[in-house]
Amino acid sequence: MRDQDPLPGPADHRLSTKEAAELLGVKPETVYAYVSRGQLSSRRVPGGRGSTFDAKEVETLARRNRRESGGSPGSGGELSVRTRITFIDRDRYYFRGVDATELAARHSYEEIAEWLWTGRMQPGITFTAPDATVDTARHAVDALPEHTGPTDRLRVAAIAAAAADPLRFDLSEDAVLGTARTLIPTLVAALPPVLHDRRRDDGRLAPRLWTRLSGRKPDEASLRALDTALGLLVDHDLAASTLAVRVAASARAHAYAAVSAGLGVLEGPLHGAASGLAHRLLLDVLDRGDAAPVIAEELRAGRRIPGLGHRLYPGEDPRARALFTLLEEIPRAEPALLAARDIVATTARHTPLQANVDLALAVLTVSSGMPSTAGETIFAVARTAGWIAHALEEYGERPLRMRPSGTYVGPKPPQPLPEP
Repeated sequence: MRDQDPLPGPADHRLSTKEAAELLGVKPETVYAYVSRGQLSSRRVPGGRGSTFDAKEVETLARRNRRESGGSPGSGGELSVRTRITFIDRDRYYFRGVDATELAARHSYEEIAEWLWTGRMQPGITFTAPDATVDTARHAVDALPEHTGPTDRLRVAAIAAAAADPLRFDLSEDAVLGTARTLIPTLVAALPPVLHDRRRDDGRLAPRLWTRLSGRKPDEASLRALDTALGLLVDHDLAASTLAVRVAASARAHAYAAVSAGLGVLEGPLHGAASGLAHRLLLDVLDRGDAAPVIAEELRAGRRIPGLGHRLYPGEDPRARALFTLLEEIPRAEPALLAARDIVATTARHTPLQANVDLALAVLTVSSGMPSTAGETIFAVARTAGWIAHALEEYGERPLRMRPSGTYVGPKPPQPLPEP
């Protein structure tokens, strides 16, 4: 809705932009976003550049925002969900109040997953899956065409595992935790193996996942980097896939279905596939020996440089920083690390953007001889633990609360019946 020119009458109670923003708990620019969406009307200040707003309209919108966001201010009119899982603040993020990068440096992926789910740290915990469930998931995945992407394989594996579990509709906490501890290793086991490693299976997830991603035998430093990457990526607040999981859980979909909803969103090129784009960019730079011509071509084509910048971090992505530190200890990762630094430095001449976790994942996958889709697989497996944590939270909330109201902008009814 555009600004209205008539002057306020004596009976009107008008608020300035600053007052409206304070009442709504948002920034002043968000107030004008409400106007552009038709959620507020405004009037220009006579002889000035500012606007005034009807106090009753602002109060009504503020009440609606509080209702939709569970009482938290500052939602900006967007859905806000109270959570105890992840907090992002400046250039750091926390799992249940604990620095996530420190957790990933000191604990395994499985230990971090348990911490997210239960709030308890269980050193040395591992996840196993029943042979019958794994066999069912493998048969389903093996039936897919060769060109099938990793997220499709994982989604089919999750559906197959669900079909094999007659108790999947039990949404009690203990039952969902049991599902989580078997579903994650099932997803990994269902992926086609690339490397047949004869070493004894010690129960850890990272070595098992490695054999599905690379034909090279890993050393402990490489496995530690992979395990840390999994831990760093467990959760990241309400990303698009996580929101989809919470919507599914709000409708009381079982845990397998909730994870499947997350996998469906993850496959989008603006979410889980981003690391694959960074992988291919890194290979191109390594092939040419210089980032400048590669970046120039990307900019000339109007494409965003993958692996750089993150809207939640004004500085460097803490996940990238932690993973780069580990990769520096792996000699064969040095060429890819240098290429990544070249990408950041070259792009900085045009736009000062820092590396994000997608670029760090690309260094890991490129230097480990993994395909460009490996980062997407790592991301999906890691994030499954976070999705389960959010599903558990949502099962404790009022059912079907994830039901925002649409703002209808179509033809004004009643309209005549359409002619044949």
